[in-house]
This record gives sequence, C-alpha cells and structure tokens, in this order.
Amino acid sequence: MSIGEVLELLRPDFPDITVSKIRFLEGEGLIEPERAPSGYRKFTHADVERLRFILTAQRDRYLPLRVIKDHLDTAGHDGTGPRSLDSAQPEVRLGRAELCEAAGLDDETLSELEDYGLVTPMARRYDAEALAVARACGALAAYGLHPRHLRVLRAAAEREAGLVEQAVAPLLRRRAPGAAGQAEQTAHELSGLLLDLHSALVKDALRGILGR
Repeated sequence: MSIGEVLELLRPDFPDITVSKIRFLEGEGLIEPERAPSGYRKFTHADVERLRFILTAQRDRYLPLRVIKDHLDTAGHDGTGPRSLDSAQPEVRLGRAELCEAAGLDDETLSELEDYGLVTPMARRYDAEALAVARACGALAAYGLHPRHLRVLRAAAEREAGLVEQAVAPLLRRRAPGAAGQAEQTAHELSGLLLDLHSALVKDALRGILGR
C-alpha cells in the first residue's frame, strides 16, 4: 500500500493522522516500511496494524514513544501483527524528566502536583495513572485551573474510593473461590457508575451556571 492508502485505513479511527505523523514515526524507528526502487514507501497490512497499535497506545494509554518502541522491540512484534494492548501492555515506569516530557509539564508544575497530592511517585518512578493525571492537569492549566484549584478533586476521588471499598469489603472477607475476582469486577462496575453520576451532576450544575 502507498502512504495515502494507509491514511485512508487509519483515519476512521484516528482522524488526526497525517503523512507527517507517519514519517515522524518512521524517523523514530517505530515502523520500517519497505522502499520501492523509485524511493516510494510500500506498506504491508502488518505495518498498518503496527501503526494502529502505536496510535492506540498514545491515545488511550498516554504512553511515550520510547515506552512503545521498547515494547515493540522486546515483545515479538516482528511483522506478524501486534498483540492487543490488554494482553501486551508494558508496565509504565517513568522517571521525573520522562514524565514531564510525556505530559508536557515543567518541573515546577510537577512539584506542585506532588505537593497537593495529585501525583505521587513510587520509588522515584511514575506509573500510567500518574501520567494520565499529569496530562489532564497540564491541559486544565491552559484554562487557568492550576494544581491548587484541583486538590478538591483528589479529596472527592478518595471519598468515592471509600464508597467502593465499603461496598466490596464483604466480598474481600469471603474465602470462597473467585471472591477476589468478583470483588475486583464489582469495584470496576461501581467506579464506572460513580463516574457517570459525577459527570451527570457536573452537567446539571453547569446548566444553572450557564442559565440553561
């Protein structure tokens, strides 16, 4: 396939994909399309699936390209098609500078996030949740919402986690086979319901603010 045909395949799922983006990923060593004698790139279906894996890891898991490339280099992605993110997702462990680069933050802002308990390193490393929080806080800062304004969200999240803990505690105390798995599934379901409720309540409050 030509690079234009690859764009047509990917754009339904990744509307922002461009020729420049694909060339950038090639320059970073994440994909290696063949070259025709004329110099044009030739992509296979395996190349497209590899691109789909990379773009999904960036969009859904906020993974830096270095982490994605390390995974592709070590997890047997040899052109036969990447495995799913759920079964092949590497554990994210970023250093301070790496987190700042991936989240688009400076060191001072990261220190503020840590001071207000929004981001907490573990053994001086940051996991996927820390990266997601840092990226979200960085985006909110563009609207004038800084770490000192967002600490109330941390407190609210801890209270909601307490509600989930209270609901699953009886399951965790059971010794029956599968009880731990059932508790985990219940916790995920409850967290999803709480997120839906939170979103609905915020929208309802905004109607009053906006006069609608």
